[in-house]
Amino acid sequence: MQTELSKELGVEHAIFGFTPFPAVAAAISRAGGFGVLGAVRYTDPTDLERDLDWIEANVDGRPYGLDVVMPAKKVEGVSEADVEAMIPEGHRQFVEDTLAKYGVPGLAEGEASGWRITGWMEQVARGQLDVAFDYPIRLLANALGSPPADVIRRAHDRGVLVAALAGSARHARKHAEAGIDIVVAQGYEAGGHTGEIASMVLTPEVVDAVGPLPVLAAGGIGSGQQVAAALSLGAQGVWLGSVWLTVTEADMHSPAVTRKLLAAGSGDTVRSRALTGKPARQLRTEWTDAWDDPDGPGALPMPLQGLLVADAVSRIQKYEVEPLLGTPVGQIVGRMNSERSVQEVFDDLTRGFEHAVDRINRIAGRGEEA
Repeated sequence: MQTELSKELGVEHAIFGFTPFPAVAAAISRAGGFGVLGAVRYTDPTDLERDLDWIEANVDGRPYGLDVVMPAKKVEGVSEADVEAMIPEGHRQFVEDTLAKYGVPGLAEGEASGWRITGWMEQVARGQLDVAFDYPIRLLANALGSPPADVIRRAHDRGVLVAALAGSARHARKHAEAGIDIVVAQGYEAGGHTGEIASMVLTPEVVDAVGPLPVLAAGGIGSGQQVAAALSLGAQGVWLGSVWLTVTEADMHSPAVTRKLLAAGSGDTVRSRALTGKPARQLRTEWTDAWDDPDGPGALPMPLQGLLVADAVSRIQKYEVEPLLGTPVGQIVGRMNSERSVQEVFDDLTRGFEHAVDRINRIAGRGEEA
C-alpha cells in the first residue's frame, strides 16, 4: 500500500493513524504506518514532552507526527477566564439539572477536571508546538483548518510537512492557497468534528480541487477494501482515527466505554454539538439527546461549550454513568466488535487491500480466473 506520499515519508503502508494514545501512535508507526499523536489534551507542555520522549524511545526510528487544534486567525488578549465568563447561568444550571437527574456524584473537593478543552485555545497549541518542534516529527496536522501562516513557515523551516482537515472542496482550496502540503478529506462518517459530505463524494471532489497536492481520505474507513477504494478515488493514503479506540494498546481508562464501543452498530452515533460546540460525531447517549432536544437551551459555540461541560464530562467518566457515557467515534464503530492489537488491525487491512485489488484485477481481466 505505497504511494508517492508514503514513499516520501518513508513508511511501508499509506495508512496514517490519528490517536490520543502515545502507545498506539508508536505501534502504528512500528507496524509500517504513520502514527499521529493528538495533542489537544496536553494543556501542560511538560506532559507532551514526556510522551514524545516515550514515543521517540519506542518507535524504532520510524516516522511519526503530531495533530494540534488551533484557529487560523489569532484573538489577542482573551484568557480562559474571560471565555468562562461568557457562559450563561441558564446553561450551567441545565448541566447540573441533567447530572442530578442521573444521580451523577460531584468531584471531590479540590479535584480538578480531567477533561478540559483548553487545548482548543491558540496559546495552548503554540506551547505544544514549542515542545514538538524540538523532536523529529515529520508531519504537523491541524484539525481546525489551515494553521496560522507563521506556524506553516515554522514547520517548513524544519522540514515538517503540514496537513489540514477539510470537509468540502472549498475548504480544501483554501488550505492549498495557505501553503499546506497535504489535505485530509474528512467525510461525514468520521468521528469527531466533521462536515456534511460523505467520503465517497468528498474524496474525488477534493482530489480534483487541489491536485497535484496529495490528499488523504478520512471518514468511515476501517477495512482494506475501503483503503483500496480510497486510493482508486485518487487519494494518496487514508487517515484513520476511530478504529484505534478499541485496540489493546489504547488506554481508554473506562471499561464501560470500551464495552459500549464494541457493542455499537454503525447507526449508534450522532453528529452533535454537545461536546465542543461544533458538530462532532460521537456515540449517541442520553447526554447528547439532552443537548439536542429542542426544548433544551442548545449547545453554546466553541470554545464555550467545551469549557461548560468539562467538569460534567469528567464526572460522567469517573463514575462511569453508562446512560450518559460516550466518546467521539465514527460510523465505522459497527465494525469495531473485538479488541485487537494494532498489528492485527494492520494485518487485516493489508489482507483486505490485497483481496480488493485482486478482485478488481479479475474484473478488469488482468488476473487469473476467479
